[in-house]
Amino acid sequence: MDTNISRRSLLSVGLGAGLVAALPGAAVAVSTADDAGLRTDPFMLGIASGEPWPDGFVIWTRLAVDPLAEDGLGGMPQRTVPVAWEVAEDAGMRSVVARGVEQARIEDAHSVHVELKGLKPGREYFYRFRSGRHISAIGRTLTSPAPHETPAALAMAFASCSQYEHGYFTAYTRLAEDHPDLVLHLGDYLYEYKKGNYVIGGGNPRDHEGPETSSLAGYRQRHAQYKSDADLQAAHAVAPWLVVWDDHEVDNNWADEVPENTDAGQLNDTTERFRQRRAAAFKAYYENMPLRVSSVPAGFDMKIYRTIQWGQLANFHMMDTRQYRDDQLAGDGWKKNVAERLAEDRTITGAEQEKWLLDGFRNSTQRWDILGQQVFFAERDRNQAPEIDDVSMDGWDGYAASRRRITQGWVDANVRNAVVLTGDVHRNWANDLKVDYKDPVAPVVGSELVCTSITSTGDGTGSTSDPVMAWNPHLKFYNDNRGYVNTRITREAMTADFRVLDYVTTPGAAVSTKASFEIRDGVPGLVARG
Repeated sequence: MDTNISRRSLLSVGLGAGLVAALPGAAVAVSTADDAGLRTDPFMLGIASGEPWPDGFVIWTRLAVDPLAEDGLGGMPQRTVPVAWEVAEDAGMRSVVARGVEQARIEDAHSVHVELKGLKPGREYFYRFRSGRHISAIGRTLTSPAPHETPAALAMAFASCSQYEHGYFTAYTRLAEDHPDLVLHLGDYLYEYKKGNYVIGGGNPRDHEGPETSSLAGYRQRHAQYKSDADLQAAHAVAPWLVVWDDHEVDNNWADEVPENTDAGQLNDTTERFRQRRAAAFKAYYENMPLRVSSVPAGFDMKIYRTIQWGQLANFHMMDTRQYRDDQLAGDGWKKNVAERLAEDRTITGAEQEKWLLDGFRNSTQRWDILGQQVFFAERDRNQAPEIDDVSMDGWDGYAASRRRITQGWVDANVRNAVVLTGDVHRNWANDLKVDYKDPVAPVVGSELVCTSITSTGDGTGSTSDPVMAWNPHLKFYNDNRGYVNTRITREAMTADFRVLDYVTTPGAAVSTKASFEIRDGVPGLVARG
């Protein structure tokens, strides 16, 4: 399918355009839903799609006329507002194939989730919403291929870690301009801190509104502040997204029911208070993401691990390494010689999610099995001395047996090509994966691609060298810029371009490719390109 023309059309009429003028006849085609007397554009938070499957996807919007309202309700009236939607086969919205009306309810912060079914597999579609005389931007989305089909290629981009205060989201617009067909966001979509709590050198170019997020109103307001950003709206409008959280969507480095701070007097000093915070964060997360109804939270629990198939080309195993993990050892952070990290009963996934993933490996018939997850997977030892290990308690190094079981699981299942995608660390990395990192002749059995942040920690140094690579030879690439990763997945290979910006503390930076790697079908490990 050649979609270049329609993509260019989308960029001209939809991305970042806010209120899109109706095309001739289009206003009649959209149901004349009541606007509840809204005189201001209620689509200030943009639109999004996600969760592609062969006959449909989710389309999303959330109404707000005052996004930064302190009560988190976006200045909307205290009542339900009907919202019309339509899906078409063309960017001009003339060939409409589905339409309807959903109710934007105050108890859900006037968010709207529409799960489309009955569409054709492997197709490009366009969508928009209407409330009264107000019409949203037009978004582009796709259905996944039929289960038995192997498409020629998939353009997939992935990103993580967008701290609003640390810079401008230019990378999201650059990602949109690269025209992916699928976007994975691997966590830290937003940050919980209040103004002045997480400051980069030279000062933050932007500030958060409101206190540190701990209440439902606070999380709703913070999501609305991020969703108001035109660059982020552009990335959402260009393609369907698959999302998972990391820690900052709730609380820095949380682990299951354990918050970052447990000292008396801290924000989350009891398990019960943290459960309430988690419940608020999860509800706001669902309200603001294009997720299926199967992810609707139940109190302080919310299931986000799931597998999305892209025909016979790829499985995307989207994981949750926060909600079910054991607490970090030794007070968290980087620690030396923590023997307990090797304990067989330690888990970062929980038993149920681990079984789901291992079963997924055994049942896979796809050419590529891709793990979309949050924290550094390969071993990364900061100490050169063989008798001392110095590793992060928050990454998979702090859960070494859990990592070994997952890695051995895809080896035992004869997974054809295993690739782990990672966010969290605000730097680019590309790594070969092994079952046993202590054995220098152990075979490479997979690959890890680590995306840097969209903005977190500011501009970066541009460095492409980290000392630990000298004694961790499976770590093949490092870079300290902001950006994202583009991939192209075919039957023969998966290529990865590390796309970077020179600066983010002022807007408008150009994007370039810092490095490219290839993973060849049936040949584990990374091959540098160019």
